Amino acid sequence: MISTFINKNKLSNDFTSIAKDYFIPLAEEIKTHQSSATTTYFVGINGSQGSGKSTLSAFLKDYLTDTYGMNVVVMSLDDFYFSQIERKIVAADVHPLFTTRGVPGTHNMRQAKTVMHDLKHQQPTTIPRFNKATDNPHPTSSWTKVSSAVDIVIFEGWCWGVEPQTSKQLKQPVNALETIEDEHADWRNHVNLQLSLHYKPLYNWMDKWVMLKAPCFEDIYAWRLEQEQKLNAATTHDDKSGIMNEQQIQRFIQHYQRLTEHALNTLPNICDHVFELNFERAITAHKIKAIHA
Repeated sequence: MISTFINKNKLSNDFTSIAKDYFIPLAEEIKTHQSSATTTYFVGINGSQGSGKSTLSAFLKDYLTDTYGMNVVVMSLDDFYFSQIERKIVAADVHPLFTTRGVPGTHNMRQAKTVMHDLKHQQPTTIPRFNKATDNPHPTSSWTKVSSAVDIVIFEGWCWGVEPQTSKQLKQPVNALETIEDEHADWRNHVNLQLSLHYKPLYNWMDKWVMLKAPCFEDIYAWRLEQEQKLNAATTHDDKSGIMNEQQIQRFIQHYQRLTEHALNTLPNICDHVFELNFERAITAHKIKAIHA
């Protein structure tokens, strides 16, 4: 199963030991807990851009499906991004920085909540899909339709699980983007408000939390650039308007810096499993949250 997964996802053979040492035990733990649950079991995965969230989610799904015949659905926070037109409306109403996808306030969380509710209550639903090459959602005809009861939902996202910041934390800009383009902190305060109102309440739906922890924010630029290069190579149609060059990536990730660093500082104390990564994305440590009786 592992070799098939490696070939399908074009991974190095190093993934074999990662899967055996870390990801299969995690999958077995999820399966055990799901078996004792009375409803659909939700797993939240947090990780910065390029940390491997999609690969981990896909592996858990394939392993649990192939080994136990379970019905597993993977959802990405990215797939709930608003369209360019919708983000421009938010930008006109609130702040120009909301034209760029990424931060809380650029996702359709009402839709996310509806989909999660449907899955939890084992009702048919449709999960949107977002096309980063065009920076817009895929046509609804290509969205993922779920018609049967789901055993496990894996919900992954770069800021999924991140708690709102304090007003004191929001005062000081963290990079040039915030210093120059968010001088009065209107953008980051609204991001924080959206996080508090529409994201945090949904965290309670998660039964287990997993984090892929980057070594530091500086390494994420290289990871994100690699993602964009792979996206460009995989995009065969003419419309590549959403694909960014190196300079655009450098500006783009500044939108993510505040909450990414906040996640690196706070989520390790909250998540049930924390896989610490080095720059090569090899796992250097695995920390499991202690369960007190």
